[in-house]
Amino acid sequence: MSASGKILGIGICFMLAGAVKGITGMGLPTVAMGLLGLVMPPAQAAAFLIIPSAVTNVWQFLTGSRRLALVRRLWPMLLTIGGTTWAAAGLIAGNPARYARMALGAALIAYAGVGLAKMQLSVPERREKWLGPLIGATTGLVTGATGVFVIPAVPYVQALGLEKDELVQALGLSFTVSTFALAAGLANRGAFHVAAAGASTLCTLPALVGMLVGQAVRAKTNPTTFRLVFFVGLLALGLDCVL
Repeated sequence: MSASGKILGIGICFMLAGAVKGITGMGLPTVAMGLLGLVMPPAQAAAFLIIPSAVTNVWQFLTGSRRLALVRRLWPMLLTIGGTTWAAAGLIAGNPARYARMALGAALIAYAGVGLAKMQLSVPERREKWLGPLIGATTGLVTGATGVFVIPAVPYVQALGLEKDELVQALGLSFTVSTFALAAGLANRGAFHVAAAGASTLCTLPALVGMLVGQAVRAKTNPTTFRLVFFVGLLALGLDCVL
């Protein structure tokens, strides 16, 4: 593939990932990692998604009104997400591309399986004090190995009984912490440097355009149908990475 063709392909990947995030409030890193993982090593794909993920997730978190309340409630999970992601980033940066790609595929398959199963989980507030750090540490380990932020943090946050807008804001907060921790971990291992940061910055525009398009079509999209297509697509990407 020519250099211009590769640049165009990367831009389309981020536009699609941004559109998914605009519709669902999540999915940009997951979709971007899944698509980019088909054509480049996962560590390089993770470096590309840092700036678009940071910009869109900070934006998502700051647009709500429950910022301080969510930080106070979720800080035990956020703390362990940050520390474990930073410590585990060597897994995606140091492993051979094939093994990192297989780990990415396994994470995508797991997330798609949870989504397609439509499991309705509930976490009593009294259990958040010890379960939050455990979920955060597990999420950090998965993020450090695959660049995917969602397992098991997303099912856990969805099980907390938050209102719709509060849930979207909480996911933005969780993804923001994961993004910055992953960036710090990759930088510490030489996988996120000036050139990677520049390339990642260029990926932000198509991601934002896609996100705005996704937000515009959200009201016209059947959420059940879109959810099915989204998770089946992730499952197919995951299987392609593993096989």
